[in-house]
Amino acid sequence: MKAILRTQYGPPDLLQFAEVATPVPGEREVMIKLCAAAVNPLDLYLMKGAPWDRMPGLRRRKPMILGCDVAGRVEAVGKAVNGFQAGDEVFGVTGFKGQGFAEYVCVAEENLGPKPGNLTFEEAAAVPVAAITALQGLRDKGRIRPGSKVLVEGASGGVGTFAVQIAKAFGADVTAVCSTRNVEIARSIGADRVIDYTKEDFTRDAQRYDLILGANAHHSILDYRSALTENGVYVAAGGGLFQIFEVFVMAPVLSRMGRKKMGFFLTKVTRKDLDFMKDLLESGKVVPVIDRRYRLSEAAEALRYLAEGHAQGKIVLTVSQRLDI
Repeated sequence: MKAILRTQYGPPDLLQFAEVATPVPGEREVMIKLCAAAVNPLDLYLMKGAPWDRMPGLRRRKPMILGCDVAGRVEAVGKAVNGFQAGDEVFGVTGFKGQGFAEYVCVAEENLGPKPGNLTFEEAAAVPVAAITALQGLRDKGRIRPGSKVLVEGASGGVGTFAVQIAKAFGADVTAVCSTRNVEIARSIGADRVIDYTKEDFTRDAQRYDLILGANAHHSILDYRSALTENGVYVAAGGGLFQIFEVFVMAPVLSRMGRKKMGFFLTKVTRKDLDFMKDLLESGKVVPVIDRRYRLSEAAEALRYLAEGHAQGKIVLTVSQRLDI
């Protein structure tokens, strides 16, 4: 089968569109004929490697197929799999092992769910990591409630476009923060108020929020804290290394000082949450926003575009010959 192979750490130009062995499902795995996959920041990390991986003499040279968000049809199942059978349309994640930028992939049964019936395979592939990051950040870490005043920073990206819509589905009053070119997108997906960060700094006005989700955090953790209500919650779901490190170090301390809570989390995609998202998607309350589509062979170009940081929603790869099958 064809796949996008990382043979060494570095930029997208080093990736290979290569012929590799077709995988065989384990006892609890589902083998999928891929129709589409989505590009995520995790793929950039696995492509480039951590700083210590790139040090001379310490490089891990084991080839790896990138890709974690997938959608397609079940080709075969392991002997211990009970929930799926050949022909089922599914979507889900492969996790940190990658393997999703390929014609076939084997995925643990618990990391898959039935594809929403009203979505194309491309739209379904755009959902898992970004949507469930938004869901868990708002619902589990952010304790969102009907009527909550919620601010989503980075509202036009993959996580952000889902976060605005999911927050609205929970009955929240949503403020979206994005750049000038993305204001109309934020409005179109239901934001009650849109702040153009090139013209206005939300941390400096008088408005306070019950929940701030930093889908693409740019401010100091102290700025976010000052923008919260007395019992507000700040959840970091993305951003630069400095912002993530700052939250990791300071959030536990600041959360013990008063009733404002600050935190960071790692997304864990589960069948339960895939089913939850399936219901929201089939109801029309949430619609995937796709910026660009590429062929599987163009994965390097897709990753290059993602790295620029200007994507409006998700970037997807079409694995099958047709855009949807």
